[in-house]
Amino acid sequence: MNKFLLFLGGLAALLVLLATLGPMILLGVSIWLLYVIFKQFMKSDSTVGKIAWVVAGLIILGIGLSNIYAVIGVAAAYILYQIFRNLRKDDHNSKGQTVVDDDPFTNFERQWTEMNN
Repeated sequence: MNKFLLFLGGLAALLVLLATLGPMILLGVSIWLLYVIFKQFMKSDSTVGKIAWVVAGLIILGIGLSNIYAVIGVAAAYILYQIFRNLRKDDHNSKGQTVVDDDPFTNFERQWTEMNN
C-alpha cells in the first residue's frame, strides 16, 4: 500500500512537472536574459544606453515574474526525486536479507559488502 501511494504521488508530481515545463523554460531564459542585460548595463558608458538597458531589464523582469508558476514545477521535480529515492531505498532493503547474528565476523562481512555496493 505504501508503494502504491508513493507511485500515485510520483505520478501526480510528474503531471505537475510536465504541466509547468513551459514556464520553467521561460523563467530560465528570463533569468539568463536578465544576467546578459545586467552585464551590458555595466559595460554601457552613456546615460541613454543605461536607461535603455534598465527598461529592457524591467520588461524581462515582468516576463520572468509572470512565470512564477515554474517554482511549483521545481517543487514537483524535487518531490519526484524524493519519491524515486525513497522507492529505490525500499527496493534495496527488500532485496538484501539482513541476518541478525551476534557473530562479529558475520556482521563484518555483511557491512563490508554493503560498503562495496
